[in-house]
Amino acid sequence: MASLTDRERALRLQFRDDFEFYAPRVLKIRTKDGPTLPFRLNRTQLALHHRLEKQRAETGKVRAIVLKGRQVGISTYIGGRFYWRVSHSPGSLCQILTHLDDASANLFQMARRFHDFCPDVLRPSTGAANAKELMFDKLGSGYKVSTAGSQAVGRSSTLQMFHGSEVAFWPHAGEHFAGIMQALSKGAGSECVLESTANGIGNTFHRLWQAAERGDSEFEPIFLPWFWHEEYHATPPEGWQPSGEWADYEVAHKLKREQTYWAYCTSRDMCAASGGDQSEVHWQFKQEYPSTAAEAFQTSGNSFISAIAVLKARKAQVEPYGPIILGVDLARGGGDKTAIIDRQGRRLGKHVCRLVDHRDTMQTVGEILQEAKRLYPLGLRRIVVDATGLGGPVYDRLKEIQGVRDLVLGVNFGSRAFDVRKYANRRAEMWDTMRQWIEDSDAPVQVPDSDAFQADVCAPVRGAGATGFNSNQQLVLESKDHIRERLGNSPDIGDAAALTFAIDPAQPFDLDDDDDFDRPRGSRVENTTGY
Repeated sequence: MASLTDRERALRLQFRDDFEFYAPRVLKIRTKDGPTLPFRLNRTQLALHHRLEKQRAETGKVRAIVLKGRQVGISTYIGGRFYWRVSHSPGSLCQILTHLDDASANLFQMARRFHDFCPDVLRPSTGAANAKELMFDKLGSGYKVSTAGSQAVGRSSTLQMFHGSEVAFWPHAGEHFAGIMQALSKGAGSECVLESTANGIGNTFHRLWQAAERGDSEFEPIFLPWFWHEEYHATPPEGWQPSGEWADYEVAHKLKREQTYWAYCTSRDMCAASGGDQSEVHWQFKQEYPSTAAEAFQTSGNSFISAIAVLKARKAQVEPYGPIILGVDLARGGGDKTAIIDRQGRRLGKHVCRLVDHRDTMQTVGEILQEAKRLYPLGLRRIVVDATGLGGPVYDRLKEIQGVRDLVLGVNFGSRAFDVRKYANRRAEMWDTMRQWIEDSDAPVQVPDSDAFQADVCAPVRGAGATGFNSNQQLVLESKDHIRERLGNSPDIGDAAALTFAIDPAQPFDLDDDDDFDRPRGSRVENTTGY
């Protein structure tokens, strides 16, 4: 066999190391219209590719959980990526696990197509090849495809690469994930990508996503909005204008009119099938074609605080003014974290919006003091602390510290509301005040442009057993325990944000008197601690 020229060696290395170069020259895919064409990455696929390659360069491996809209080409991309990796990596085994037999067959056929159309000079020698397995005998590498039916899938093999497709729809997702992570190599070059559209909340995929978002796992959360996909557009009739919620939706996401019209028509069809107001974005559209990660997990569009209003506030530009109020929701264990966020005028989270994972009370006090020292010159005049349960010792210690004690207000979520006719307790009152503040169309507000923030403030939902009214017609907010049971964690940042609304609305700050910055007027201050 003739030796390779320098140019041929360089090309082989480029095919091995550069997937963007490799894919359109080597891989063939069957398009939705039928013909087999070179695989050219679309915008969504490129965005995912760049994130995975960045992680691989930084850590030596890939661990990613991908939340996406329907049919944007993510399974195709991962299939192509893993064929590229396996066909260049001796001793590598890739497993694909899908939710349905048909999906398994489709993904395996795609892998066979990649192999069959691969140029001879790059195609690895084939050993075993059947309906579930494609092995490359000389490399000792290959593909296996399974369907998530058996709870034992993934436990018997050592894997270097794993693709979990539509994880939210796996019937035994918890068992599968545990088995796969035991089988997956921890070494350099290993890859695990879990991808899915959303399928409600509280399931394994949702919990894995939330853990990744909160930094509690090695997986990187990657969200891919529907409007990045080039095919999702339609020409509207002449003169068509979005109305109602759709007008805000278009502005919030900077959509082209053709994108808005496609989304409107898709949502309208969902309304026709299941009922709903066509002037609003249907909850099922948000789940299957999400524009934000938080939106994907709404499940029914019945969140207590409007997701669209939160989204508008995320994209707004508002200058902060006046005194700063710091809200601190203290962790109680069970996966909760201490959340700290500020509000200044019509702006939430301008100066701080973060979670603190300390178990030691004094460390938590130290974090709060650090923020107080930083923010006081900028206008900090109140630190509102959740003094319920384990928050009590933190509140007590802060009240002992000279220079801070007069800023600290302790609030018991279950204590008596200021307006007892409307609210069952302080927590319901604070959350409803925050809801009105965010949804006020006459005075724009700005909140952190974060899916994690939106997920927390949209966590409480309306409905039986959740947010509603008691027999006295007082508003009752869904309990933290109920939310934790439903979602896997409590809305820590949401509760901290609500605490910034704990000041008695009848006793506002006096902006002209520095002494009054330290305490609202009147004797009602002592009655707001809940003790």
